[in-house]
Amino acid sequence: MARRFLPLTEVSEILDISAAQAYALVRSGDLPAIKVGGRGQWRVETVELEAYIQRMYAQTRDLVLTRSDLGEHDDHRA
Repeated sequence: MARRFLPLTEVSEILDISAAQAYALVRSGDLPAIKVGGRGQWRVETVELEAYIQRMYAQTRDLVLTRSDLGEHDDHRA
């Protein structure tokens, strides 16, 4: 059975970001999470993490398309 919730340490590993960056995503509301247990440890539901990843793909796609429409390029060659 797949786990429903992930600690922020695992979220940071999956996204290849620091634990502080994962915490910032939660605190900003960009990545929904809950606090559980007596010590109030953050947990992210796997479906919420997947939804966040899909939103980031969509935002990146929109950014790339917008830049493409404007004739801008990401490469910095002279």
